[in-house]
Amino acid sequence: MSKRSSGTMLENIKTVLYAGLIAIGIRTIAFEPFNIPSASMVPTLLIGDYLFVSKYSYGYSIHSLPLSPPLFHGRIFGRLPDRGDVAVFKLPKDNSTDFIKRIIGLPGDRIQVRGGLLYINGTEAPRKALPDFLADEGEVRTMARHYQETLPNGRVHEILKKTDGPLILGPDLDMNNTIEYRVPEGYVFCMGDNRDNSEDSRVLSEVGFVPLENLVGRAEFVFFSIDASAPMWEFWQWPLEIRWSRLFMGIH
Repeated sequence: MSKRSSGTMLENIKTVLYAGLIAIGIRTIAFEPFNIPSASMVPTLLIGDYLFVSKYSYGYSIHSLPLSPPLFHGRIFGRLPDRGDVAVFKLPKDNSTDFIKRIIGLPGDRIQVRGGLLYINGTEAPRKALPDFLADEGEVRTMARHYQETLPNGRVHEILKKTDGPLILGPDLDMNNTIEYRVPEGYVFCMGDNRDNSEDSRVLSEVGFVPLENLVGRAEFVFFSIDASAPMWEFWQWPLEIRWSRLFMGIH
């Protein structure tokens, strides 16, 4: 191999390394892409949405870094989320699985669901009925009651409900009639917008209270969305599966 060829190969390797380091840097301190595989955040987020999460919104923890290396504890430049933020976090049960939910409760809050209605610090979060919503939940599509819910800080978002009656998930858990949860200091309480199809902080044994350290970032906007319902070999259907109206849609 000539010296010129060897030098060109070395430059190409350096270019690839630099590009990789820049990409890791952007993903660590600025934005990271995520996709939505489940229906727990419908109607806000749909299966097949691809979104960017801002890593700087709540400061940085070990979960801001690839593979979450145990280099330090707590958050650097940390700040509390706003009530109503849609956030990605590491599941406390294993500190590795990515979940995305809406932050409903902040440290010190009292959260309860009674008769399907959300109560925060003893006050009902008012909701207004909207037209019923056809929810895509993977292999099935079902009609659900559609509401606009307002949180105590004035944040308004949409939720789905199939029933306000008993929704039994286990021997001691009715998702529509819960105990009153008291959010500890250093934690938040998260719920899915698809209230009757979301495993969230109401399920203490699986999700429970989310440590602030486990927050990865705030969901900002959808950059791509696809309804992958056609078989892969029907390539002529691909453009029709893109949800063009959702591209670059802000997340509220």
